Amino acid sequence: MKHGYFHAGTYSSFRHRRHGRPLDTATIPGTRLLAYTLTHDQVGNRAVGDRPSQLLTFGQLAVKAALALGSPYTAMLFMGEEWGSSSPFQFFSSHPEPELARATAEGRKAEFAEHGWDADEVPDPQDPQTFLRSKLDWSEVTEGDHDRLHRTYRALIALRRTEPDLADPWLDHMSVDFDEEQRWIVLHRGAVSIACNLGTEPVTVPVSGELLLAWENPDILADATVLAGHSFAVLRRERDQ
Repeated sequence: MKHGYFHAGTYSSFRHRRHGRPLDTATIPGTRLLAYTLTHDQVGNRAVGDRPSQLLTFGQLAVKAALALGSPYTAMLFMGEEWGSSSPFQFFSSHPEPELARATAEGRKAEFAEHGWDADEVPDPQDPQTFLRSKLDWSEVTEGDHDRLHRTYRALIALRRTEPDLADPWLDHMSVDFDEEQRWIVLHRGAVSIACNLGTEPVTVPVSGELLLAWENPDILADATVLAGHSFAVLRRERDQ
């Protein structure tokens, strides 16, 4: 979260060598880098195009939004992410040449067969239904938890405009606390803290302050905050805390 790149001269198991170099955080602001939790490549290149929203709870979707939008980086969203779209985004194509169309479909099935997928489970990219399944269902935006998540995204984006500390682009000005065993992480951005519970059970996080935004209802104590499972809270502390 603080250093910009995952690989900064460290070993890459994919490349089988050391890769990257450290980011000069004194001269390069975080806004020069993107923060995201999914892209069209990550979803479309999966065998069946399943999104995180098909695998995670709405609370987990809200937590990942808080981490991406609460960071100093420029946040990038993938279509429908902001309301937890339930539509898959499957690999589709419309090649007019029969040979290319057949090669594309067979290539997809062969690729994922190497990873244990049944060929019949991999959608045919030339089938119009593959494209139609991937279209967003805009009626979801105003329904139940989809609407709640959408409003949470809007509120997080608004905080980036209204809270000066969340507009600070410098990574050196951010600190991060976490407890891997208890599954919580806190981003400290000046007087604002984004506290997230990645686990399923309630946890007590050692940060407090005025509540600006939350998923679920945190119990704010004098010097700590109790977060429900899969939830977050954005807190503003007094400057001398």
